[in-house]
Amino acid sequence: MTLSLLDWRRRVAALHADVRAHPDAEQGWLRWREGRDELFAGHPQSPLDASGRAAFRGLPVAPYDPALRFEPVLEPAAPLRLEIPTAADGVVPLDRIGAVDLPGVGRLDVWWVAVYGGGVFLPLRDGSAGGTTYGGGRYLLDTVKGADLGGDGERLVVDLNFAYHPSCAYDPRWSCPLAPEGNRVETPVAAGEQLPPGGWY
Repeated sequence: MTLSLLDWRRRVAALHADVRAHPDAEQGWLRWREGRDELFAGHPQSPLDASGRAAFRGLPVAPYDPALRFEPVLEPAAPLRLEIPTAADGVVPLDRIGAVDLPGVGRLDVWWVAVYGGGVFLPLRDGSAGGTTYGGGRYLLDTVKGADLGGDGERLVVDLNFAYHPSCAYDPRWSCPLAPEGNRVETPVAAGEQLPPGGWY
């Protein structure tokens, strides 16, 4: 179990490294889609159970829209600590390290996961939540688990086409921190992973 989870994280990290290295953003996104489908279909740590994996035909994803790729400056925001309770991982402490302004979408808080090793966390609950996407929202960045699209000392790459559902969207045995107030917008984001029309597999 532990080593298979390690392998899952290695593969996710390697997949995002491929995306960052790809000179064409849309081609990198296609590779990401293929890699996600491979992991969901065949990996023992897939969020889908055995019957779900057997029926799996690919994650539904909206078409790529280059206008939804941004490289915003990480802007200052007042310090704030949240402690997010989860069923499996206990309390996950989040420290706000700034915010990004995404044109046409809104301002989103950017968090540092304040555990050993740490990492940047950027969730999003947009106006599609509870309709075409999971009600608890999706993730844009979660560098603790390798979901990192790049950037530099001042900017983050935030590509809404890479919005993905956390594992708890597929099966309640998984426990995930969800988007807090500063990561909720009313604007629907018609990009990234979607809910299957007939429900999960």
